[in-house]
Amino acid sequence: MKTAREVGIAGYGAYVPRARIAARAIAAAWGRSPDARLPLREKSVPAADEDTVTMAIEAARGALRRARLAPSSIRAVWVGTESKPYAVKPSSTVVAEALGATPWVSAADLEFACKAGSEAMQAACAYVGSGMADYALAIGMDAAQSKPGDHLEFTAAAGGAAYLFGPADNALAVVEASRSFVTDTPDFFRRQHMHYPEHGHRFTGEPSYFRHSLEASRGLLEELGRRPSDYRWAVFHQPNPKFVRRIASELGFGEEQIAPGAVVDRIGNTYSGASLLGLAAVLDIARAGDRIFFCSYGSGAGSDAFSLCATSRLEAAREAAPSVLDYLARRREIEDYGTYLRVTRKIRML
Repeated sequence: MKTAREVGIAGYGAYVPRARIAARAIAAAWGRSPDARLPLREKSVPAADEDTVTMAIEAARGALRRARLAPSSIRAVWVGTESKPYAVKPSSTVVAEALGATPWVSAADLEFACKAGSEAMQAACAYVGSGMADYALAIGMDAAQSKPGDHLEFTAAAGGAAYLFGPADNALAVVEASRSFVTDTPDFFRRQHMHYPEHGHRFTGEPSYFRHSLEASRGLLEELGRRPSDYRWAVFHQPNPKFVRRIASELGFGEEQIAPGAVVDRIGNTYSGASLLGLAAVLDIARAGDRIFFCSYGSGAGSDAFSLCATSRLEAAREAAPSVLDYLARRREIEDYGTYLRVTRKIRML
């Protein structure tokens, strides 16, 4: 799909909490051997005063600084997440108010598991590309939930990124095209009043993650008449490092194309923000003319694939906000599992 008016990323910003817990600390609490094979080294953990809204605001401020744009110029603020602070109350209005974008702005919360952020990106592209607005803000952010003792506890993390879309003339990266592939495949869900999500283990890889990521990616490559070798960088949804490497290999992307955006081993799976953080990490180092392939995945299930091309404006804009590596470097380790339970409020007093 291509927009009627050319659209690009005018600014981007990331956010990752300082706190980290090592996978071995979680494993030890549940009696697993320290030598056991674990999916990640460590994951990010939101502090007691951090949630999806506060993190979304920080990422959005970074995007505005890189775009050098007044908040009043934004005509849409869309927040994609599956961990809203309120069951009934939009997060997007709080974000828009904190940024100074209200009152003449469209605001909405979007949901589609881990691709809620890229869903917001699609909507922002369409809004700007149709001429309804000059600038629209799309955010993918999560403080992912996981049941104590469940294998998701090793990977469910916190963080995400924000992307400000605008006319291609002033963009840091131009959106060449996008394509989506969606089916009703129930691999992951949470019913009302459930504290933690459930997952259909046998559906997680096939026919969920791999089928949808492959179909969306191949569909976009075919539409553009491109091959993986036409791209300098490639970013995929990151539930764990193994899935990222396999999907890249099956499509024909090399390790050197995916490595800079594969941040999952040091952050964890930030759900709606996972692939968006990977894209931000690539934008932190991409050069003018570099093509970037991007494909998200959301349980339920679906994928959004984008083709982007970096412009000469990207390098000068980087210094205006912290990079993903900056957020990775500013870390504070949570030493024990008990502290982790307290900080994440997993100890419930009934």
